[in-house]
Amino acid sequence: MLLAAVTACSSAGQVLPSAAVTAGAAPGDPRDVATGLAVPWAIAFLPGGTDSDALVTERDSARLLRVTRAGKVTELSTIDGVRPDGEGGLMGVAVKGEQIFLYYTAEQDNRIVRYRLSGDTLSDERLLVQGIPKGGIHNGGRLAFGPDGYLYASTGETGDRELAQQRDSLGGKILRMTVDGAPAPGNPFGTLVYSYGHRNVQGLAWDGSGRLYASEFGANTYDELNLVKAGANYGWPEVEGRGDDSRFVNPIATWSTDEASPSGLAFANGSLWMGALRGARLWQIPLGADGSAGKPVAHFADRYGRLRAVTATPDGGLWVGTSNKDGRGSPRDGDDRIMSVTAK
Repeated sequence: MLLAAVTACSSAGQVLPSAAVTAGAAPGDPRDVATGLAVPWAIAFLPGGTDSDALVTERDSARLLRVTRAGKVTELSTIDGVRPDGEGGLMGVAVKGEQIFLYYTAEQDNRIVRYRLSGDTLSDERLLVQGIPKGGIHNGGRLAFGPDGYLYASTGETGDRELAQQRDSLGGKILRMTVDGAPAPGNPFGTLVYSYGHRNVQGLAWDGSGRLYASEFGANTYDELNLVKAGANYGWPEVEGRGDDSRFVNPIATWSTDEASPSGLAFANGSLWMGALRGARLWQIPLGADGSAGKPVAHFADRYGRLRAVTATPDGGLWVGTSNKDGRGSPRDGDDRIMSVTAK
């Protein structure tokens, strides 16, 4: 299963997106929404329209925050059971009505839990998924609801490469489930696993036609943007970047690891927007009508440091979070911060 029809390939491993896709409109200058945070990992907006508040996770403090459009920050809870370690901690957050879903690193594993939010009070904790492999690196952690109404979660292979190819392991996968944590109807293997062969996916986003994309850390050479299909194998650890093996799906775009190390991913105004950690920039990838990727454009390079959280706002813009206090960045005045970016 190769995607050569929508991409042009150059030297081994690299993928050159199609020049036929129209370039997207440049974003506006970022504006600070909230400052003085510590490793904001994920952002999810509550119901309520264009003025709704957002929930923000802090990886290392295990705090769940509520942030208003005006920048007021309220701590809702320090989540019990979180054991921050290396790249693990309190990571993904997703919202469905009054239900709040969190992905975090516990003592022995990574877990997905559900709460009910009433006002500023969390209650009715329920463990949905446990036994996701944990490690000092590659814990995945992204949560997002798809247009099909099911919850998707990304997991990493924790540095144990072979887990990505083992379909009975939850490591190195994209998972798809009901709000109760059961395998979603139609999952390709009858389990939680939706796709496999992933190294460390930290970004999930759907375009206007309902196609799923994932941003994925490479090892030493190529980071990837993948168009994700049910049951497909994305090749890790057999392939990094483009390969010539029909068992594996090729990415639709690649970057050198110093340009990207991608995390958060969002879709707005015809483009995907991808935060880069090591690359310290916001990548814009315009999409064609068939889901193909146009030429990526870098914005704000080295201006704000490491960028991790990227989420589309209800009014069509973006909120972007820095990650300069994660032990690998150089904190600046006001870090870490969440910024508002106009994407149209």
